[in-house]
Amino acid sequence: MSRPHPLATHAALLALVVLANGCAQAALVELEVVDRSSNTALDTYVHRGTRFVAGTPGQRYALRLNNRSGGRVLVVLSVDGVNVVSGETAAWGQTGYVLPPWGSAEIAGWRKNMSETAAFYFAALPESYAARTGRPDNVGVIGAAVFRERYIPPPAPLAAAPAARSAEAAAGTSADRAMAKKSEQLGTGHGEREYAPTEYTEFVRASSRPDEVVQIRYDSYPNLLASGVIARPRPMPLEPQAFPGFVPDPRY
Repeated sequence: MSRPHPLATHAALLALVVLANGCAQAALVELEVVDRSSNTALDTYVHRGTRFVAGTPGQRYALRLNNRSGGRVLVVLSVDGVNVVSGETAAWGQTGYVLPPWGSAEIAGWRKNMSETAAFYFAALPESYAARTGRPDNVGVIGAAVFRERYIPPPAPLAAAPAARSAEAAAGTSADRAMAKKSEQLGTGHGEREYAPTEYTEFVRASSRPDEVVQIRYDSYPNLLASGVIARPRPMPLEPQAFPGFVPDPRY
């Protein structure tokens, strides 16, 4: 199997379809960061229009994707500026996961092959995958570029063989590959390989530009507090009291 390669601009993709259940309402794709130990979404803090989550070193997490539309969508996922499937420095035209209509899935790690991922976990910047591969500039950002699927009308029932053959030939020359996630097998350990089988599917983008780009930034709670992303709690004002307490010792 060859590694998925970047998509041509208007390419027909053999893309990654995530086969999963789920139902949502309105819009395109919702992105959440999930603590894998509790299976709950991390609290989100909004600061100057940007969403943030607080992580703890060593904490494993997954990216929960909810397709909030009635059509298939392709999601190109980026963590720390790196494509989670191919390992390339992330760009819109690369491979990704395909969600079914109203479907949802959790992506728990870097895609290593057709059956395994390496778990996501929060780590100090020097220990991050991006930094260890010489790309530390975008550490702390998770992104999803979402593409709608182009509608391809079915061939006419009669005398459509030449057109069908032509369409197949065109798709064959510009097809990109992405994987379809069949199941989500959660494992243990930090960064260990986990069983997560995938398969190929075909997907044709409606446009070379994403219909939506979703971004979440993250850092430790102390750093978010220090940078003003998380507001410091204000102490309750003390009111004067006639009998405030017991007699203290003298100071001298």
